[in-house]
Amino acid sequence: NDMNSQLLFYRMVAGCTRRSLFTSRLRLVGFCLLFSFLFAQAQQQQPYATRSFVDRIRTIQCFPEGNPLAPQMIALGGPERLTIAFDELLPDASYFNYKLIHCNADWRQSALSELEYLDGFNVNPIDTYEFSQSTFTNYVHYSLSIPNENVRPLVSGNYVLQVFPENEPDRILMQVCFSIYESLVSMGMEVSSRTDIDYNASHQQVGVTVNAPNYTINNPYQELKLIVTQNGRRDNQTTVVQPLSAQGNSIQYQHLRSLIFEAGNEYRRFEDTNIRYAGMGVQNIQFFDPYYNVTLFTGLPRKNSGYSYDQTQYGGYIIRESNAENSDIEADYFIVHFSLEDTPFADGRVFINGDLTLNLFNEDNEMFYNAQERKYEKALLLKQGAYNYQYLYLPNGQTQARTGAIEGNYYQTVNEYLARLYHRPQGGRYDRLIGVGMVYSGR
Repeated sequence: NDMNSQLLFYRMVAGCTRRSLFTSRLRLVGFCLLFSFLFAQAQQQQPYATRSFVDRIRTIQCFPEGNPLAPQMIALGGPERLTIAFDELLPDASYFNYKLIHCNADWRQSALSELEYLDGFNVNPIDTYEFSQSTFTNYVHYSLSIPNENVRPLVSGNYVLQVFPENEPDRILMQVCFSIYESLVSMGMEVSSRTDIDYNASHQQVGVTVNAPNYTINNPYQELKLIVTQNGRRDNQTTVVQPLSAQGNSIQYQHLRSLIFEAGNEYRRFEDTNIRYAGMGVQNIQFFDPYYNVTLFTGLPRKNSGYSYDQTQYGGYIIRESNAENSDIEADYFIVHFSLEDTPFADGRVFINGDLTLNLFNEDNEMFYNAQERKYEKALLLKQGAYNYQYLYLPNGQTQARTGAIEGNYYQTVNEYLARLYHRPQGGRYDRLIGVGMVYSGR
């Protein structure tokens, strides 16, 4: 009996162990599935930003027709259209389609369906393209306009346009972000160097007054989001979810710490519009097959040099070849060599910033220190034109870059501040862009 009891006990233990192992495996599989789902969701919920996902897509531009230096936005139902253009560095044309995604104020996809935010088809071909002419680099220049005869946005807010090969909608090659606004409120803006933390020193403070005499906002403290950007940068933009005060039709965003920005410095400039002579900021031009190489004058830190005014494009650029009838297809691609003479930063990295790098911070525009030359260096493949750029320092572990460590912060700097006001009433399903405003410091 004792022997039988022991055998029965061992069988029970073995059964329990097998069931425990089976249960553990089920839990492990479930955990892995849950982790994969959450990771996929997290990836999908990353904010959209203008960028290329392949090296052959270059010079992504988005602007109101005829104004390449204007912000990427137009009025809902207005006469303006947005131009979206890019180059593919291939000799032959590709078959591209595009689609539009509606986003909330944080550039994450909204809850609206395509039928709610678009009139027309959401997947359309890019039919307008031209081949490069008389250039060492062969490329195809693509362009399209929004809205067009195939698709028209129905609601205001943020949008992302994604480009992909025909019949491969999941293989996104590039994307462009833009906004469509309604003028339902008026927005008065001011910017001052007399800030709440210093006086005519290194910062600038923005103030915004919203007037809504003909538009209903039931609870300004819970329904509104004010987003302010400086020169189109996203890394140092600020989001204000509560105004300082709201009385009657007037809503005040004044004396808020979050609306104080580093003043920065005027952008650096260079022009490589002609291969026969060195333009502004260019030391020399040489041809090394298959590209012309443009070497810029070595930059120096300006943090202690004092302020000096210079004409600015607020970080933008204009594609131009000085002898071309159509620079979009006659401007060539050059390798541009940047260098910055400085001591190495032990606790951060240095990036080339501006629209030429889409205001991103990644390995494509990160500078590397040449200890022998005692310089930060980087080479970028850029289309001929007139460019603005700056050198920014990004501390390790942070997402907001700093101007003070290299460029300096001077209250006299002329910066472009753009304010977007989003409204989501109680029960609303998306962020409606009800007003925009712009102001320039020093003016």
